[in-house]
Amino acid sequence: MNQFLRAFVLLTIFCSTAILISCNKGDEPTSENEEEGITTLTLTLTGGAAPITFQFRDLDGDGGNTPIITQSTPLAANTTYSAALTLLNENENEDITLEIKEEDEDHQFFFVVGNGLNLNVQYKDEDGNKNPVGLLSEFKTGDPSSGNLVVTLRHQPSKTATGVKEGRIANAGGETDIEVTFGVTIK
Repeated sequence: MNQFLRAFVLLTIFCSTAILISCNKGDEPTSENEEEGITTLTLTLTGGAAPITFQFRDLDGDGGNTPIITQSTPLAANTTYSAALTLLNENENEDITLEIKEEDEDHQFFFVVGNGLNLNVQYKDEDGNKNPVGLLSEFKTGDPSSGNLVVTLRHQPSKTATGVKEGRIANAGGETDIEVTFGVTIK
């Protein structure tokens, strides 16, 4: 019985030591697909007389200085544009666009066209599951108008939820990496 008790105590000490060693505070779990740190979003439209650029830039992040939002020129009425998005983290010298391409199944852009703006947006790229991503799209303008265009990047949206594949954000879920509202004029 004495040997049994001694073996039990040694086994308890061994197990307790192993548990304490494995519970090092420095071994915090890391998220595999954490949200992107985005300072700059550029939307470039080509296909008209000259390229048109919309840009959002916020180098100090939320709560600091007001972001700078610019548009180079109005869009032409009744014109089809090829649209491409570029995203950067200028503070870390990172091209976030490349990360989104690599993790395309975990990202989707949504384009919400405000009332009164004669603009239609169609996805022109997709992930490995044939679901839209939105780094590339097509913008078709109608008659002259003006209004807002909200561009939102969702991280880990539910791409199979109702309407998400068609670009409706309401059922997408996920986390918003960036959301920008551009004032758009069509002349």
